[in-house]
Amino acid sequence: MDPLGDLLDGVRARTAAFCRSVLDPPWSLRICDEAPLGLATPVRGHAWIVPDEGEPTLIETGDVAIVQGPAPYTVADAVATTPTVFVHPGNRLITADGEDITAATRLGPGTSTLGLGSGSATVIASGSYQVSSFVSGRLLATLPPVVHVPRDQVPSPIMDLLYAEMDRDEPGQQVVLDRLLDLALIAALRGWFARPAADPPGWYRAHGDPCVGHALRAIHEEPSRQWTVAGLAAATGVSRAAFARRFTTLVGQPPMTYLTHWRLDLAAASLRDTEATVSSIARQVGYANAFALTVAFKRVRGTTPQRFRAGLAA
Repeated sequence: MDPLGDLLDGVRARTAAFCRSVLDPPWSLRICDEAPLGLATPVRGHAWIVPDEGEPTLIETGDVAIVQGPAPYTVADAVATTPTVFVHPGNRLITADGEDITAATRLGPGTSTLGLGSGSATVIASGSYQVSSFVSGRLLATLPPVVHVPRDQVPSPIMDLLYAEMDRDEPGQQVVLDRLLDLALIAALRGWFARPAADPPGWYRAHGDPCVGHALRAIHEEPSRQWTVAGLAAATGVSRAAFARRFTTLVGQPPMTYLTHWRLDLAAASLRDTEATVSSIARQVGYANAFALTVAFKRVRGTTPQRFRAGLAA
């Protein structure tokens, strides 16, 4: 798997978190769903994404916005519009007076469409994502709080498929929507990283390099292999010195530093998500034993694997 694929592996759309909102101006939704990541796209009309900190972002019809949580933010027809509806986990809609209007606004049984306006109103499609792995945090750290991707920079038919699926009411629709939301996130991120003014992370830029890209894929496919700079250079068909120099220039880290951080990200994810022993995790990510993993983990993360896991449990 390539680096972007690995980093996205722990990001998944949440079942029942997809929503299509039909809204008459003036409208303003306060998003309090605590989702680590959200996606919104106007099917008709426009919307402003207004974070509590940072500049507002205007998204037009067909644009995509990716918003990092879990802090609340506002989606509105205008920056100054005061929120009247608060969106809580599970797409529960609560008014400013505390009234739950979820059932009253749902357009039809079993649908994910919430009606707060007429047939000519703004229509916003949105979804939220779980981030279940520390590995994915490396990707989120490279993104601004709000990623805005214009429609013409999402070179994929996925958004059209998503819009078409919203108009259906067929068995299995929620599963289809979840999968399309996952693909929409990938397509939007590709478009954002590929834009002319983009400054993507080094591992993304290096993916297309015939030498360094091959080495990155090798590291991600076999993180437990006892890689050396010489071994990676041999796998890519260049000299050791040339490989080390090119890898460091493109990725921003020497090969062994990148490998170490990647292994420790994988170890952190396993410490959180599994009950495997430290010795077992050490072997899975390329360390000879628990002691070797502990030394590297403490040097980079400032704590031991055991204390790291205990802190998560607490």
